[in-house]
Amino acid sequence: MIVDESNLYATQERGSSLNLTVEELEQFIGTVLYSTIFHLPRTRMYWKKSSWVQQIAEVFSRNRWEEIKKYIHFNDNSNMPAPTDETRDKLFKIRPIVDKLLHKFQAIPQQQMLCIDEQIVPFKGRSGLKQYNPKKPNKWGYKIFVLCDTNGLVHNFEIYTGKIEPAPNEPDLGASSNIVLRLTSIVQVNMSHLLFFDNWFSSLDLVIELHKKGIYTLGTVRQNRLKGCRLIDDKRMKKLGRGTYDEKSATVEGIEVDVLKWCDTKCVTFISTYAAGDPPGVAERWSKKEKQFIDVACPNVVLEYNKFMGGVDLLDGLVSYYRTKLKSKKYYMRFFFHFLDMVTVNCWLLYRRDGRSLEIPPKKQMDLLDFRAEVAEGLLKCKKDTTRTKSRRSSSDVEKKLLAKKKKGRVAPTPAKDIRMDSVGHWPIPSERQRCKHPGCKNKATIKCSKCQVHLCLNKKSNCYLLFHTQ
Repeated sequence: MIVDESNLYATQERGSSLNLTVEELEQFIGTVLYSTIFHLPRTRMYWKKSSWVQQIAEVFSRNRWEEIKKYIHFNDNSNMPAPTDETRDKLFKIRPIVDKLLHKFQAIPQQQMLCIDEQIVPFKGRSGLKQYNPKKPNKWGYKIFVLCDTNGLVHNFEIYTGKIEPAPNEPDLGASSNIVLRLTSIVQVNMSHLLFFDNWFSSLDLVIELHKKGIYTLGTVRQNRLKGCRLIDDKRMKKLGRGTYDEKSATVEGIEVDVLKWCDTKCVTFISTYAAGDPPGVAERWSKKEKQFIDVACPNVVLEYNKFMGGVDLLDGLVSYYRTKLKSKKYYMRFFFHFLDMVTVNCWLLYRRDGRSLEIPPKKQMDLLDFRAEVAEGLLKCKKDTTRTKSRRSSSDVEKKLLAKKKKGRVAPTPAKDIRMDSVGHWPIPSERQRCKHPGCKNKATIKCSKCQVHLCLNKKSNCYLLFHTQ
């Protein structure tokens, strides 16, 4: 779909097709992922002699890469509604990508613990969708509401465009509660799911509506949304000291709702349809007066909230480690790069979840950086003949002499299984004599795979070359 729309957009803009193929688009995405690992201030530096990056510069020429980035597109502009149309979709240019991603995310099996929070996509350019929130690490950007589990695995999301409509076949409870009902429309009812959210989303009407669907909730809440529920005021509670809490329960429409106010450095109010203050626990806090950590009485509802609420924050942290920082004035490109990061993190979390179910030790699993690098390598090489592309790097005679004098280089890494067994472009080429890379073989070979860049035996006695690419 992206290939077709990009070729069409190039034809509309300049009168000739981009001639983009699926394989070339996959390689472009692979170079984008590599740019987050080898981050440079300017994209053209990946092709410069002083900062040349092999994984990017050997795949594309600089002009071709910039051409693809310029004309990549996701929807037909000829079908775009007029700006005066009040019903027009503000996300028209990125809508096909959003719909396809939601279809994939919503199909992922859900765990019992889920949470909802907002996410900011950093952006400071001109855009009517841009939001400002001084309390966020990235104050300027696009706002996305996300439903995920406690590990950060995304199940549903919705981009904020200025107005939040009520969910289909659901009551209108206000913008903050409506978005929760919209996101949880994919959650299976009566499956005892536990949902966590903060005080911007929560209200008494919301927790009752979710309880009717069999979704139990816990979240912080603002005092003015409790409809007459009176608790100890903040001044009095602070005089009683840290760890003090006031709890009240009520039955609303046949549903038992528990409200608890707890005093820490500030007073926080919680509302829940499944958790209460008992059994109480202990939280470790720093005391300015005693200048040491002390134990503070902590109700069970607070411990539950702190344990399961941070899924979206964890997702933000994982995305920010290797965020795509390629610049573009087009708003939909900022979303596209963010979705690449989000999808990569989601895939890694699924990989880790499968590893836990198969009882694979965490030390033997790839971390996020290795996983991202392997995905990028797969996009660049898997089912692609890399012999057709030649290096654009120019080497001086002095560099060539230094390389010739070098007797021993680093050990060539074993390529990923998908690349090793894709049966495309694995040509034997003569090379210097080195140890065979096939497991169990201790012979030395003079044949190297042009794509995998590893030495393998290929003679009358042994054919490690065939075994390496088929088993």
